Amino acid sequence: MKKSSDEITREQLIDDFNAVMADVETLLKATADQGGEKLAGIRAKVEESLRIAQARMAKVQTSLLVKTKDAGNVVDSYIHENPWKAAGIAVGLAMMIGVLIGRR
Repeated sequence: MKKSSDEITREQLIDDFNAVMADVETLLKATADQGGEKLAGIRAKVEESLRIAQARMAKVQTSLLVKTKDAGNVVDSYIHENPWKAAGIAVGLAMMIGVLIGRR
């Protein structure tokens, strides 16, 4: 599958989400001294939504970390079990990259 340069990775999405969360927290702190029942109700609702979103994002980050470590362990064990195949694959990929770079 071909990836475009505009495609957003999970890590970028997590970073962007964390930046938005930091901005929302700053906004909530800045408006903490503002009066009015309606504003207080909205602020409470936003704070609850923020807590839920942060909890969900923490789960996603943990899941991503576990999957990444698992994939690394699989690759590591494959390389240790099949060193010649791994070397052959690496040489093949290097040749393909060399050909693609040479075409420019």
